[in-house]
Formats: sequence, C-alpha cells, structure tokens
Amino acid sequence: MKEPRLLLALCGPAALCGSLLLAGPRGGGYHLITKYDLGPAPGGKEYWDYLTFDPPSRRLYMSHNTEVKIVEADSGKIVGSIADLKRVHGIALVPHLGKGFISDGGADEVVVFDIKALKVTGHIKTGGNPDCIIYEPASKHVFTMNGKTNDASVIDPSTDKVVATIPMGGRPEYAVADGKGMIYDNIEDKNEVVTLDARTDTIKSRWPIAPAEEATAMDMDVKHQRLFVGGRNKLLAIMDAETGQVIQTFPIGAGVDTNIYEPGTGLLFTATREGTLHIFHEDTPDKFSAVETVKTEFGARNAALDPKTHRIFVDTADFGPAPEPTAEQPHPQPMPVSGTFRLLVYGR
Repeated sequence: MKEPRLLLALCGPAALCGSLLLAGPRGGGYHLITKYDLGPAPGGKEYWDYLTFDPPSRRLYMSHNTEVKIVEADSGKIVGSIADLKRVHGIALVPHLGKGFISDGGADEVVVFDIKALKVTGHIKTGGNPDCIIYEPASKHVFTMNGKTNDASVIDPSTDKVVATIPMGGRPEYAVADGKGMIYDNIEDKNEVVTLDARTDTIKSRWPIAPAEEATAMDMDVKHQRLFVGGRNKLLAIMDAETGQVIQTFPIGAGVDTNIYEPGTGLLFTATREGTLHIFHEDTPDKFSAVETVKTEFGARNAALDPKTHRIFVDTADFGPAPEPTAEQPHPQPMPVSGTFRLLVYGR
C-alpha cells in the first residue's frame, strides 16, 4: 500500500533549522514526465496493487496480477519477472539477506525470492489473503496483513518461518512501521487504526479515524509522529501517532490507495483510483496545506516515490465499460483492458 526516508538539514540552530525545513519550497508544478508500456499480464487479466521502489538498485517492483514485474526506474525497461503466482499484492525487500517477499493473496502465502537472481527460493503459508507486507527493522521480522482471516502473520526472514499470528480485530489494510518497533495499521471495516508492538507481537491501542472511513492508504512522518490515513469516503485524515487524535482532514478523490510522505520536502502525496494525485505540504506538524491536485489517469491509485529525483510513479491501464450489475456485484466497476498496463512518471 509503502519506506523510511532521511531528513538532511544544513543550517544553524536546530530549532531554526526545523522551522525552515517545514516552511521550505512548497513543491507545486508536478506533471506527467513520461510513460512506459509494460505489456499484458500473464493470462490476460489485468490487475495491479502495491509498487515498491528500491533506491540502491533504482528498480521498481510492480505487482501485476500473477507476476511481479521488475522495471528500471530511469528507463522503463523490464529487467525481470517473478511469475506463476496467483494474485500478487505487495513486495517487501530485505536487502541484507538478499531476499524479497511477495504477498500472494490468491495462494494464501508469501513467496520468497532471491533479489539478485530474481528466482523463487521458497513458499511460506500465511493467513488468508495476505495483502500489505512490510519489513520491520527493530524486530527484524516481515509482517503480512491478512484480509480474509483478519490477522497478521509474523515471519522470520532468516528462516522463512511464521513465528507468530496476531489477531487484528478486523480486516487489516495498509501498514507502516516507525523503524523503532511500532507498526500502525488501518483496520478498514472497523474505521480504526491499531498500534502493534513488533517486539512483543501485541496490539497496544485502537484509535477511531472519524470523520474518515474505510481507510486503506497510510504513511507516516516518523520525526513528528504524524500518521496519514486515506479513507475511501474521500477524506484524508492526519493523526497524532502518540495520542490517536485526528488533527486535520482534507477532501480527496474516490478510491484512495496510496499515501507517501517525503521528509526532505515535507510533501505528502495521495493517489486515487479516480485519477487524482493530491499534494499537501507540512507547514508545521499541526498544520498542513493543500499544494495542488494533479490530474493523472483513471485507475492510477498505487504509487511509489523516488527520493533522489522526487518523482512519483503510478501505474494503470485503459478501462472498458462496467459489466451489468448482478446480485453478487450490484455496483460493478469499469474493467481494465488486457495489454494496456503502463507506468506513468510525474515530476517537476
């Protein structure tokens, strides 16, 4: 649904430096730089979810139905693929072990692969429909948020074994780690955020996200302890990660799926299925302001950030008309057209 980033400030006294950082350039003027056609999904059915950007290799790991596409961020060249999966959601990288971990929701498992060889090395059974997947550095564990069984699977990446299963009290969605042992996760069907201590595998708090609802996207300003919660009722909520208090909200487009905070610029990016990229600025930890709303393309709800170039990557496809309503699907959505999957790059 997302990576710790470093604040670098070269200025005088610390208090002044902090205020200058947040009051810096506001970062408007984002527009489409280029786009790359990435070809059809295996089997012909288009589906995509999380994007993971790896700064050292400058590669994007892109979920694409039954495969993970690995793409050079600077050229759009496809350099590899991990195929023969069921329904890919997310990709977490553990570089010091040379491993990557894929949440395959269709198989109720995590697929392990070698980062250099791009070859599958193992399969780990998890709870039902593992969706969001993250590596938490304090515990040195990988966590999957399982949407079918309403729990989290805790994996030791050194042994590729599940070491704990944590009941989440509802359907877990996007999660973010603070790097110090705490994980914050959206519980979509309960309209709340839970705090999970990754060192003890226990839930510590449950906080309502009202007036936001059905939260999917999440990211965090670790330094100032602010959570960014994207609700499917078209509201972005900014929450104090120490108290759970919602301190500000903004209207956003329909179908939010990604929030990305960039510490170096104080910018917050929110991508929606409607085809909008909302950009906000952290003026102070208690006051954010809207910078601009960039029109992208319908379906471009998943995103990743390149911290070097400050560019945003989103993926989507062409869409055909929605099918006729049925009892099982009373509100069908437009269907993506096979073979039109593409990567869009936005920058200034």
